[in-house]
Amino acid sequence: MIRSLIAFALVASVLASAPTAPALASQGDEAGMARKDLRAGNVRPLREIERRVLPMMPGAQYLGPEYDPASLTYRLKFIRDGRVLFVDVDARTGEVIRQSR
Repeated sequence: MIRSLIAFALVASVLASAPTAPALASQGDEAGMARKDLRAGNVRPLREIERRVLPMMPGAQYLGPEYDPASLTYRLKFIRDGRVLFVDVDARTGEVIRQSR
């Protein structure tokens, strides 16, 4: 009986200290969600969005995208003259939502 209680307490403490799903989220998960939404036909391909947005950012170095599966948006990051710039794009339509200046 005592061994069972000790084993239960040990398992409970391990489970309580395990990270939750949001804590395990990473950019790999972000890319996986983007692929899933693309296969489902919910969003446009990232390359198509980049072909549309990159020419709008002359003189800026492209740093890469972030995908938000909750809002179905991409945030493309750039740097120009030491300033980080963001272009938020509706992943469904490819339209620019907002652009930092």
